[in-house]
Amino acid sequence: MADVVCVGAHPDDVEIGMGGTVAALAARGTDVLIVDLTDGEPTPHGTHERRMAEAAEAARLLGCRRVTLDLPNRYLFDSVEARTALAEVLRAERPSVIFAPYPEDAHPDHLAASRIAEAARFYAKLTKTEMTGEPHYAARVYRYMAVHLRLVREPTFLSDITATLPAKLAALDAYRSQFGENPANAEIIGLMEQTAHMWGGIGRVGAAEPFFALEPPVVRSVLELL
Repeated sequence: MADVVCVGAHPDDVEIGMGGTVAALAARGTDVLIVDLTDGEPTPHGTHERRMAEAAEAARLLGCRRVTLDLPNRYLFDSVEARTALAEVLRAERPSVIFAPYPEDAHPDHLAASRIAEAARFYAKLTKTEMTGEPHYAARVYRYMAVHLRLVREPTFLSDITATLPAKLAALDAYRSQFGENPANAEIIGLMEQTAHMWGGIGRVGAAEPFFALEPPVVRSVLELL
């Protein structure tokens, strides 16, 4: 069972928004599961088979597990069917923390994924339902930012990824069909490296990723805050 579930609309969304954090959690022995709601296809240089191979390699590089749901790319909506499909994964995996996409973006699939993730958290605790698995309610939801808009929002906290930035960039490089062979996206990996250093500068570390909490997080000691 997963300690943490990271939800993305497409393969590479989680890597863009929080790949360094996934690698850091995995390095500490945390069981992290990425749930891609769609396979991300069609794209100009990809196929279903190639995208799945790239996603599997990216997960290997980050040290996490991965599952892809059979929801439609480009036509992803916050529906009962989508909520139920993800809720059944949450009931099976029983994570304490869910990471969901930031709810402000130009990409409709990203907006839908954000709503689906938060609704599935609630659906997963329902009783008297035909869903598989036993009820479960994840304690926390945090949002990560992997958006098409050039947004800068004040985060709830920053995750230090100084040591795992190379793993994040390597995982992104695994998506050759999306970045290396697609001139329209050729600058993305470099931009992600720059962005990580920007957030790192704000946090007085080498590199960081921002997160946004639905509810105020609690620390056992203020000494946990750098």
